[in-house]
Amino acid sequence: MTVDKKTNKKAIKKDASNIERLRIRVRAYEHKILDVSVKQIIDTAFRYDAQVRGPVPLPTEIKKYTVNRSTFVNKDAREQFEMRVHKRLIEILHPTPKVIEALTNINLPSGVSIDVKMI
Repeated sequence: MTVDKKTNKKAIKKDASNIERLRIRVRAYEHKILDVSVKQIIDTAFRYDAQVRGPVPLPTEIKKYTVNRSTFVNKDAREQFEMRVHKRLIEILHPTPKVIEALTNINLPSGVSIDVKMI
């Protein structure tokens, strides 16, 4: 707590490092399944009155592979394949133990991976 000399008022400085956040990164190959699972996570957080930021769409990761069609000849004949990984970011501010327990018990569709970090 500091005192401003001009106005003689007490000001409380908020330290951003003390804020607890639960950062959830959700990844999937299909964007429709990803959006359904993100909605399910947000609904669970709102059920326990948690403050939610997001979902923030992150850049889609595109991996491209080029393969020869034949084994020995025709180097000009090639096929190209690509894999797209769609990502979303959700932040839950000041998570309570009930929120964390509810999020660990969620059943999400297959093909959806989640990374959770406490900040």
